Amino acid sequence: MNLRARAALLAMALTLVGAAPLQPAPDQPAPSDPLDEVDPRIGTDWWGYGFVGATVPFAMVKLGPDMESFDGVASKYGYLRSGRVLGFSHTHLSGAAGKYGNIRVMPVSGDLETLESAATASPRMRETVRAGYYATTLTRPQVRAELIATARAGLHRYTFESNASAHVTLRLDRVLNQRGGKEDQRFLGGELKAISAHEIDGLGRYAGGWNMGDEYRVYFALIADRDAVSVRTWTGGAMAGAPRAKVEGDHPIGASLDYAGRAGQVVNVKVGISFVSVEQARRNAGASGSFDTVRAAAEDAWRAALAPVEVKGGTAAERRQFYTALYHTMLMPSDHTGENPKWRSSGPHYDDYYTLWDTFRTSGPLLTLIAPTRQRDLVRSLVDIYRHEGRLPDGRSGESTGRTQGGSNAEVMIADAYVKGLGLAGPDRIDYKTALEGMVKDATIPPPPGMEEKVGRGGLQDYLAKGYISSDYPRAGSRTVEYAYDDFARATLACALGEAGIGRAALAQSGNWANLWDPNLKQEGISGFLRPRRPDGSWAEPYLVKRGTWPDFLYEGDIWTYSLYAPQDVPGLIAKAGGREAFIARLNTLFDHLHFDMTNEPGFLIPMLYHWAGRPDLSVQHLIDYREKGFFDGRGGLPANDDSGAMSSWLAFQMLGFYPVAGQDLYLIGSPVFTRSRIDLGNGHALTIVAEGLDPDGTTPYVGAAQLDGRPLDRAWLRHAEIAKGATLTLQMSAQPTLWGRSDPPPAGKPCSPAEAP
Repeated sequence: MNLRARAALLAMALTLVGAAPLQPAPDQPAPSDPLDEVDPRIGTDWWGYGFVGATVPFAMVKLGPDMESFDGVASKYGYLRSGRVLGFSHTHLSGAAGKYGNIRVMPVSGDLETLESAATASPRMRETVRAGYYATTLTRPQVRAELIATARAGLHRYTFESNASAHVTLRLDRVLNQRGGKEDQRFLGGELKAISAHEIDGLGRYAGGWNMGDEYRVYFALIADRDAVSVRTWTGGAMAGAPRAKVEGDHPIGASLDYAGRAGQVVNVKVGISFVSVEQARRNAGASGSFDTVRAAAEDAWRAALAPVEVKGGTAAERRQFYTALYHTMLMPSDHTGENPKWRSSGPHYDDYYTLWDTFRTSGPLLTLIAPTRQRDLVRSLVDIYRHEGRLPDGRSGESTGRTQGGSNAEVMIADAYVKGLGLAGPDRIDYKTALEGMVKDATIPPPPGMEEKVGRGGLQDYLAKGYISSDYPRAGSRTVEYAYDDFARATLACALGEAGIGRAALAQSGNWANLWDPNLKQEGISGFLRPRRPDGSWAEPYLVKRGTWPDFLYEGDIWTYSLYAPQDVPGLIAKAGGREAFIARLNTLFDHLHFDMTNEPGFLIPMLYHWAGRPDLSVQHLIDYREKGFFDGRGGLPANDDSGAMSSWLAFQMLGFYPVAGQDLYLIGSPVFTRSRIDLGNGHALTIVAEGLDPDGTTPYVGAAQLDGRPLDRAWLRHAEIAKGATLTLQMSAQPTLWGRSDPPPAGKPCSPAEAP
């Protein structure tokens, strides 16, 4: 295929999946196919919860298998290494569990009198998984199932391999995590209608899930490519010939397209999904092309999404890890533009921020570099949600805000976008003035009663009155230090917009992290830790639990982790800890005594805190240790939940050899895996990282010297402005630590003064 024809095919493909075509960088050699480097099964075991199925970048439809173990325990996120397939549903999260699994389709062979899973579930074999495509053979019905997707429709190709009668079944009432607990989903009712011998449409109503969300509705239009012999409906008894079915409450409901048996028979089914109406679901189904055309379009969409980053060197396993990490980072949030059932806006609309507590640290900063237009629109959508609902979300799914685990972290994501120049001008600019208004509301007006886990800042009354959250409130310690960093983010934006009063007040509050610091609390020879305080200011008993949860002093972390959370003022933290040498000793103890927890996001920055103590070489030792301990290219290749790509984006940065301090314009230089990396920053700019002398066996992990655009760089950190318009960072790798980076540690965060605002 010539280049002109290939470009035309790519443009058509991107139109089909709802993406904007990208322009190739000038004078760049054609890279190898990055799709061959992606393995969506990485991170599906060991609670990684990675999505496996067919989708395109940031799509609303994520079509994949819902499964149960062989002893009948259903997966909370869909996929399992082994077990039975219950069906293929069209909505999933990635790296998280407890939501969606809507509109489940399953091929069945033979006599069919019920749609209960005992009659329809099947083991599988011969599984094929590729970005944009999923296929497997269901052994019980003897059906080869192939799945692909556009942004808003799922396409199924079922090849029936036996002469038994063939059925394409649909269930509305089955969803993931449907066990009746506080964080489980509920089916509220639904209806469906046979429009013709090959068409069924309807809607399902759902609520709950991990975010304890309000009701959401999923409309569908199922269109097969051939007429069935009969269309039957089902509401829990025998299959019936009635063309309509409706239930209120959690009762079974489904339908079947029935075909005469013929070995080799192929049935193609399109299922359009909408959160707005059946008519829109039908349009979404009709907008797709043939199965093979849509498959090619989906693969080209993924090629375009992965294309901004090219790497050379590294092992085959490392390249698989890296490109799969990029792939994971671009599965969520979900683009629901035009699919918002609650209000109409001219701008973009996204759902499944699940959650910003996880993704603000690494996913957002990575998208800022490799997909800046996408990240700009994600921030625009957050601001629009505030504009219409009155609160910035921290988590949101099923068009329902919740839950808030720690801080009001949209503030950090917004500040990060501002300091890196996203959406400052033009018709698609971010409304930073309204964003600041939302930040101020988070920081000054408590959530309504009963909404402390949904929006805003729980315990805000204490925080404002005392400078800390007292032991009267859950998650008092983690909230206090996270609110302090959110205050720093607010100060950053307020200052930049010339709101000096707001900025000064927020900056003063950003020091509140120190108000729970007890300098006399000693653990394992280290002094100074966070400690609960009562409302009267006295110290409560130390909190020594390894990992707390919702009612505890610290959320998903311990005092070793959260006592180090002050990214706005690490020099101040070092002083509190007793100075540089004491701080290094603290970090050494944390790692040597196995207190570091790579399985959760609050510790993401900790391996690189040595930078502020003038020892980037020690940062390198530990980040490589955990990069190689916790991550590999197998099914268990993530240390824990991927959390919408948060874990994966941490890995991607560390493999490239630099790491962001989210909410600031600061990057820390680490230790790259690749001899050469090139990041297309857009607008003709690129960041190139060259690692000279990098040994593929890993024996030269340290940076011995560095240059930025040919000029010596003696510090182990960069400002975003230094790379935003393109740069070449050259690192001379060394087998032993040198003095490089020791004399000029990263500074404390500093919001600009109003005079410095643009």
